[in-house]
Amino acid sequence: MILTVEQSIYMILVMALITFLTRALPFIIFPGNKKTPKYIQYLGEVLPYAIIGMLIVYCLKDVKLTSGTFGLPECIAIIVIACLHFRFENTLLSIGIGTVLYMILVQFIFVSS
Repeated sequence: MILTVEQSIYMILVMALITFLTRALPFIIFPGNKKTPKYIQYLGEVLPYAIIGMLIVYCLKDVKLTSGTFGLPECIAIIVIACLHFRFENTLLSIGIGTVLYMILVQFIFVSS
C-alpha cells in the first residue's frame, strides 16, 4: 500500500497528537496543586506488579516443558533476572542482561534445528 504525501502527513499529525496527549493528560487531570486521589495512588502501587506478572505469563505461555529444550533457556534467564534484581535492585539492568542472556541461550547454546 502506497500512501500519498497528504495521507502520510495526516498520519504523522495524528500520531504526534496522540503521543502528546498521552504525555500531557496526567498533568491535566492531576495538576500539581491538587492531591492525587487515593485510588490512583493505590493503582500506582499495585499495577507494576500486576503488569510484570501478566508479562511473565505471556512470555511463558508457549514454552513446552515436554519437548525441545524443556524450557531451560527460559528458566535460566528467569533465575538470572531474579538474582540480579535482588542483588542490584535495578530493573533496567535486570531486564537488559536477562534479555541478552536469553537471546544468547536460544541463538547459540540451545539451538533448535
